[in-house]
Amino acid sequence: MAVTLTPRAAERVRDYLSKRGSGLGLRVGVKKTGCSGWAYVIDYADEQGGEDLVFDTHGVKLFVDETSLELIDGTEVDFVKQGINEAFQFRNPNVSGECGCGESFSVSP
Repeated sequence: MAVTLTPRAAERVRDYLSKRGSGLGLRVGVKKTGCSGWAYVIDYADEQGGEDLVFDTHGVKLFVDETSLELIDGTEVDFVKQGINEAFQFRNPNVSGECGCGESFSVSP
């Protein structure tokens, strides 16, 4: 079981943490929302929670709670720039459907 970053995403996290001056890594999870059921939640981690699993990828620590990992196991997180827009992008092999706006996803039981 794991969640990984692409080299480009890891570089983005390292750069941001350096500019921020603090933080342990990146926290990735999900919350129940949207028309398809789940949405990704991403934030910088300042501490490790009791239910967090920690993955090290390209020298960056990823913190994922056990409940979220069931839905995003195997996900690769990338960082993409398109024109003036930039964002983290998720390639989740568990997704069975996405809403039209791309904000939420569903997984097969």
